[in-house]
Amino acid sequence: MTSPPDIKADKDPADDKLDAGVFKIAGVVVLGAIMSILDITVVTIAIPEFQKDFGSSYALTAWSMTGYTLALATVIPLTGWAADRFGTKRLYMSALAFFVLGSVLCSFAWSIETLIAARVVQGIGGGMLMPLGMTIMTHAAGPQRIGRVMAVLGIPMLLGPIGGPILGGWLIDDFSWEWIFLINLPLGIIALTYAFFILPSDKPQPAESFDFIGMLLASPGLALFLFGVSSIPDEGKVTAPKVWVTMLIGAALLVAFVFHALRAKHPLIDLYLFRNKSLLFSVLTMTLFAAAFFGAGLLLPSYLISVQGENSLSAGLMLAPQGLGAMLTMPIAGRLVDKIGPGKIVLTGITVISIGMVFFTQLEADTSYLWLGSGLFIMGLGMGCTMMPVMTAAIQTLTHQQVARGSTLMNIINQTAGSIGTATIAVILTNQMKDKGLPTAGTSAEPAVAAPDPATLPPEAAAEFAAQKAHALSLAADSFSNTFVVALVLMVLALIPAYFLPRTKPAVPVDGDAKLLVH
Repeated sequence: MTSPPDIKADKDPADDKLDAGVFKIAGVVVLGAIMSILDITVVTIAIPEFQKDFGSSYALTAWSMTGYTLALATVIPLTGWAADRFGTKRLYMSALAFFVLGSVLCSFAWSIETLIAARVVQGIGGGMLMPLGMTIMTHAAGPQRIGRVMAVLGIPMLLGPIGGPILGGWLIDDFSWEWIFLINLPLGIIALTYAFFILPSDKPQPAESFDFIGMLLASPGLALFLFGVSSIPDEGKVTAPKVWVTMLIGAALLVAFVFHALRAKHPLIDLYLFRNKSLLFSVLTMTLFAAAFFGAGLLLPSYLISVQGENSLSAGLMLAPQGLGAMLTMPIAGRLVDKIGPGKIVLTGITVISIGMVFFTQLEADTSYLWLGSGLFIMGLGMGCTMMPVMTAAIQTLTHQQVARGSTLMNIINQTAGSIGTATIAVILTNQMKDKGLPTAGTSAEPAVAAPDPATLPPEAAAEFAAQKAHALSLAADSFSNTFVVALVLMVLALIPAYFLPRTKPAVPVDGDAKLLVH
């Protein structure tokens, strides 16, 4: 990938200190990353509002999340080739502009289908922001400071998970859901201006041929397979043509991609990298972690709004402890990874997340906010020790020639596993609701208990309605807690591949300069 000129560490590569020039570049990258991450968390809090406004099922509405993350995964492998072809700065600014365009389109959506389509457009721009930002920062800091860079970027990037639900809740309650997307317009203008003046110009270089066949096989294959999975609750059975036909076509395209990738000279995803055991276990760990963590991330806002009866702003505020927990551990984990390797750090992180997730397998209709906040804070502590160290584990074990392809693979796995996780969790929650006789359109429990104002009913009728409402809310809480059990099992399973991650300090490469690339 094209390297920005004059962004290279002149210090000893073993030194993890970052100079002012690196922090200046980090400001550009962090702003773009916050926009991308903010839009994930903002939409999470808005899902119940989408259900109510569009009258759609939870599984279909969740595609406003899944479609976005799937679009991210689709463009990640394209980013490295495009940066060589058009230049890093130019492509980064184009990605920002595309992201803002998608945000404006989202605000004009008139149905859940058009919202999902606009989210895909938005995700295409957002998908380029993260790998391009990581590339710019790696050139700026050097290979032996990857863990340190992750720590520096991690804290401000957590403003998205902390501020997103709060900002989204405030905009939804005081204005309308359209404003959670329109807020990206002024942020995008600021980011574009900052990037224009701070990022140095670069010269495009000839790139390897892009694997268009691989893209045509992998991207629609994954999309069709996920669409089939997410259609199961609405259709009520796996044998429905809408389910099995799309899943079968998607699986066939993915199998065809595997055979193609094993023969292609420059494949979209280099499957031979799986010969590297450290990367293999990093991929397996990331797959299970991302599916469990991002899938579970859909559940709590809906629980707070539909079962506890909170408004969007209150639900957003309740999610803040998770980001605060991660903010405490992420900088410590980043430094430790560079010194002792990622293995022990990741094992600790996954264990702590699992402990926090146990709190949510015990949900009831009136679970205390202290209990919920404690579980979220514990999960945040673990998350700060997990995601970035797993990424670093894969990157640190590869040669300079392999790093670009390996980091591309890790970014794809992260986004794809998150997409699968959100779709799977939505399917499980919807089935839980149906099994208990609860409707799945609109907010989860609200339709089951809707009735005239109890004050207008006779005392006996009002008491009966109150009992029915309490019973429906209890059933809805059970549905959420049972779904959290699935996410917990996936998270615990992640401990198995994490056990095999490197537990020693990475060796300093002989040529430790800007040749290290992160797509």
